[in-house]
Amino acid sequence: MSKTAKQIISLLLLVSAFAVTDLAVWTLFTKNYINDTSPEMQARSVEVSRFLPFDESSEIVRTDDAEKLKGDLPRVDGAAALFPVYSAFVHALYPENSVIYENGSFAPDSPMQFRNTRGAYSALANKETDIIFVAQPSAEQLESMKKGGVDPVMVPIGCEAFVFIVSADNPVNDLSVDEVKAIYSGKITKWSEVGGNSRYIDAVQRNKGSGSRTAMTAFMGDVPMKRIPAFWYSGAIGYSFRYYVEGLAGNGKVKILSLNGVYPDKRSIADGSYPVSSFFYAVYDRNNKNENTEKFISFCLSDKGQRIIEESGYVPLPE
Repeated sequence: MSKTAKQIISLLLLVSAFAVTDLAVWTLFTKNYINDTSPEMQARSVEVSRFLPFDESSEIVRTDDAEKLKGDLPRVDGAAALFPVYSAFVHALYPENSVIYENGSFAPDSPMQFRNTRGAYSALANKETDIIFVAQPSAEQLESMKKGGVDPVMVPIGCEAFVFIVSADNPVNDLSVDEVKAIYSGKITKWSEVGGNSRYIDAVQRNKGSGSRTAMTAFMGDVPMKRIPAFWYSGAIGYSFRYYVEGLAGNGKVKILSLNGVYPDKRSIADGSYPVSSFFYAVYDRNNKNENTEKFISFCLSDKGQRIIEESGYVPLPE
């Protein structure tokens, strides 16, 4: 065999080795963190076009017999998981031509916007919006609102569960609250320690300022979170809100764990047996003088508003 032929064979073997390595990385690690839903879902965390108000094909819950607001319409914004809810409120209360959505985004002068949790709290702190629909704020978001001269009023409008998710093929179906805290603090590092296989645990965390990260911080309490570097042969655990996993991002590839033996369904959330249930809120500035802001909040708490919340997949407020 000639020297040139040997060099070509060596090069092909090297390329093959890199290809095998890349495939292993993709199979065991990378693909777990790539969202394979639509480009809009990847960019916005929710497919806005599926839940627009005044759209015949929209998947929002419709209430068409509510009294429309007149005059100065409150500017609304909020979290991804709550977009279908406040979009349904807007559909019920606003004139149809008031909301402008073009080329994949809301017009700057549209009273309805979608900036997600961090953007919505920032908009409220900067007095760029009137009502936001979100989970509770982080300490930094509270401080930002205080610096902006905003006195936030947090009105509970529904109930939700904070959940933990794993791959659908993970044999673990239930964890205790203490086990989850031990995983996220780095004390438990392998699934075999909680009844699973021998894979290492990759405890995925969300960005600071997101509603789920704030909820996770509250869940951990005084226990500090510690991210353990993921091994190739690892299985991830993550966290989010139940509705987002089931209604917006569910694709059959993940499953929700029960906690302390209780699965987070509407019944266990409503009766408080699921251990990590909480309210979600309509938040506005106490100094807001727009009378329609109060009317909007009143609608959220009315029978019609609570029906929207329930039929959107959430749990209404206890009677």
